[in-house]
Amino acid sequence: MPDFLAGNTKIYYEEHGDKNSPDKIAFLNGVMASVGSWEQIYPAFVKLGFHVVLHDFKGQLRSGKPAGEYTFAEHAEEARALFQSLGIERVHLVGTSYGGEVAMKYAILFPESALSVSIIDSVSELDPVLAAFVAGWKYLCELEDGEKFFKGMAPSIYGPEFMEKNPEFFTDRAKAFRKLPPEYFAGQKILYDTFVSDVEMTAELCKIQCPALVLCGGDDILKKPKFSEIIARNIPNSEYLTIPGSGHVAILEKPAELVSAILGFILKNSRR
Repeated sequence: MPDFLAGNTKIYYEEHGDKNSPDKIAFLNGVMASVGSWEQIYPAFVKLGFHVVLHDFKGQLRSGKPAGEYTFAEHAEEARALFQSLGIERVHLVGTSYGGEVAMKYAILFPESALSVSIIDSVSELDPVLAAFVAGWKYLCELEDGEKFFKGMAPSIYGPEFMEKNPEFFTDRAKAFRKLPPEYFAGQKILYDTFVSDVEMTAELCKIQCPALVLCGGDDILKKPKFSEIIARNIPNSEYLTIPGSGHVAILEKPAELVSAILGFILKNSRR
């Protein structure tokens, strides 16, 4: 798959499904993730005839990592440029965590382009606990040890039910993180700084004109349900749903429930 050039920065992207379909959907990654994190989610949309687009933000694993900080507006503008290069003018947006925050900024800046927005385990403002978690991740990045990084951050993002039932997953993921290059951690630090300095957008949420679905894991201790409730209260045309038994990474912990909720919401708000 070719890279898209945003200025001088290469943006890795993938397309799946029917490129000629009028139904366009983009999935926007969490901060530590890459396009592969959506593998349990996007195939259901392909089967229903959607044209699916995924990409890594600058600073993430497969994209370029220019010096930062960045801004959420920059991420949104680069996503818009990517979509336009693919002939996509209007799109359903689904974002988790950092990607949900980019999705909100996109809907604020480009209301004519956002058909709907589904926001998973995201925030529009900070509290001291969340800021402390992010500071801890930045410290772990300084070690440039993938296994220690994963083991250090995992309890803050995965729910207790998932951790108890899936010990092999955590063993395998820790091993996989050993293979991450030093550039990954450099990009992560930039993205964490971007998040802390630029995520405040509650006052702008009233500008989102499209239908919005706000979802949050009931056991999310990182971006707690109170943050999703704030988002839902401030977006005029929104629905709010809690996912019981899920921590912060609902796209891995409860993929079937997530697909069901988002598909229903999007089909209800699509031309179909």
